[in-house]
Amino acid sequence: MKMKKNIIIIPSRLQATRFPNKPLVDINGLPMIVMVAKQAEKANIGEVIVACGDVEIFDVVKQHGINAIMTDNDLPSGSDRIYQALTKLEEKFDNIINVQGDVPTINPETIKIVANALNQDDKVSVSTACAKITDKSEINNPNVVKCYADFSNGKIAQATDFNREAIGSEPFYHHIGIYGYKSHGLEQFINLKPSKNEIKRKLEQMRLIDNGLIINACLVDEIPIGIDVEQDLEKLLDNFKK
Repeated sequence: MKMKKNIIIIPSRLQATRFPNKPLVDINGLPMIVMVAKQAEKANIGEVIVACGDVEIFDVVKQHGINAIMTDNDLPSGSDRIYQALTKLEEKFDNIINVQGDVPTINPETIKIVANALNQDDKVSVSTACAKITDKSEINNPNVVKCYADFSNGKIAQATDFNREAIGSEPFYHHIGIYGYKSHGLEQFINLKPSKNEIKRKLEQMRLIDNGLIINACLVDEIPIGIDVEQDLEKLLDNFKK
């Protein structure tokens, strides 16, 4: 069987309304975006590139020896940013792994699992990760996106829905911000118009569901701390002190 060629692209920009300049915030001596990239490198599945919306991010990333590509500042989503970065590369890739730039504790094993899930079935266009919610406060927290899939037959299952609301009964699964795309799946996604559920729920993955693209959801054991607001950063730094 021919080995699939992977690339990891981390989209990053400074203009976050809830936490401006967060990609460059210091975490134990490293800018957050650099910490994410170093975790991605540990997965050892392919080249790692940061798709930068701002020259400040580009300069910092390059200073730490990580590959970077400048992209337009005003792109509407991280997926658009990674696609534009791809178009600037001469090499072609089978699988593109989109790691969000605000998950500095992402487990490299999770990245590997998401990449491998793309190769389980020719019908699969996209893969992602989730973990069982054990903190009850997350169930009704709209900032915690829930992934809906039936894992009764194993740790990889087709995702049927994503929602900020808790629908049905436990167990609920915390969606983790990482996506694997087959090259045609990413191109298809970018060329589709935002769907009604995507706009209503503010979840771009609903564009995939609403247009019938098959997403493999991978059940993992660990939920990384995502940095959305300054309080999340304080929580992460407190964890490091323990």
